[in-house]
Amino acid sequence: MEGDIGRGVDLKEIRFDERGLVAAVAQDAVTGEVLMVAWMNAEAVEKTLSSGKAHYYSRSRRRLWLKGETSGNFQYVRSVFYDCDGDTLLLRVDPAGPACHTGERTCFYRTLKDGGGGDGGGGEATSRIIDELYGVVASRKGADAASSYTASLYAGGLARINSKVEEEAAELVEAAAQKGDDQVVHELCDLWFHTLVLLAHRDIAVKRVYDELARRFGTSGIEEKKARKRG
Repeated sequence: MEGDIGRGVDLKEIRFDERGLVAAVAQDAVTGEVLMVAWMNAEAVEKTLSSGKAHYYSRSRRRLWLKGETSGNFQYVRSVFYDCDGDTLLLRVDPAGPACHTGERTCFYRTLKDGGGGDGGGGEATSRIIDELYGVVASRKGADAASSYTASLYAGGLARINSKVEEEAAELVEAAAQKGDDQVVHELCDLWFHTLVLLAHRDIAVKRVYDELARRFGTSGIEEKKARKRG
């Protein structure tokens, strides 16, 4: 079901339960993060495929609902897969905002630790924040440039984004030479943010950067430069 998501789909292959429902998992198409789990009936599947926006079925309200119909946090569907048993769907989406009604980016923002409930939001920051930030940055494409700084960068095109990257790089160099550690960290964060905007503008997944770093890991810097010159 990839590409033209409404082409060649046979709902007979989907195993709806006795209520006419099937579980649907929404996954960020860029970061791979699981955003939410909901239910779909046949009509929801058909509307999702025909409109390109995720539609679900509310068991409590007993009606179809369009994700983002009140909040504006639509999920634009790139592709829909179904599992080997045909009883679960996977929607790979570009989210226009948070998936959770609490305002969290994903409904899975809490963790179980040592058998007890805990909030995963207060823990130590890890490199995963780069994936989360990239997801937010990418979701700002098409947003109102008057109310979103990131959207205003996209609206200015590559020239505006390149200019900001150059500006932030210069500020980082200045901070490293003349200012304290906190300011260096601050300026580096600004630079990373704008480089992520650059990647998203070019539709380059941040995973490609991870793959390239992994390829270079353990390789002599001198050999790496020689290889690039040969290429």
